[in-house]
Amino acid sequence: MQINEERDWEALYQANDTFWDHGEASPGLADYLADRPEAPLGQALVPGCGLGHDARALAQAGWAVTGLDIAPSSVPLAKRLAEEEALEINYRIGDFLSDKPHQVFDLVFEHTLFCAIPPARRGDYAEALRGWLKPGGLYLAVNYMITDDNGEPPFSTTTTELDRRFGGSFELLRRWTPRSYERRTGKELMNEWKMRN
Repeated sequence: MQINEERDWEALYQANDTFWDHGEASPGLADYLADRPEAPLGQALVPGCGLGHDARALAQAGWAVTGLDIAPSSVPLAKRLAEEEALEINYRIGDFLSDKPHQVFDLVFEHTLFCAIPPARRGDYAEALRGWLKPGGLYLAVNYMITDDNGEPPFSTTTTELDRRFGGSFELLRRWTPRSYERRTGKELMNEWKMRN
């Protein structure tokens, strides 16, 4: 099967074709934050933040949030939505996989970013994650657990692959099936990892 190595996310924003955007934060993230009102806060990074729904949910919960996206057109849109809610979020254009981290974070949250990158770059993803997180920091991910690839994102993954990619540098604290968007019910898996010191 021919794999489309890189989707042109900027072109999709330019065409106003953000078909992956659900107009709200990940339900799994919303529930996670609601269940932990007394959790320690700090600096959070949302790579592949898009229009910033997850970044805004984290900011509303008290985190100091940076949203990072590779598509330049996403950033002004995300900033406008944050301003409408009077939230201060540091949105940046950047490549999570390739950029040198401008700082390290207490939490990295991602919603289906892992499945959106070409499988050949998943090793780069795991290496980049170790650079963006502080030792002892949390990596919270909502993974889209599909099994069929059609040559473009989202690409399939399994728990076996997740454990292989992250199990060495991270301790798995919890894994569960979260509440999801209607069409993804039962197809997402939420993983809470802690980076080893």
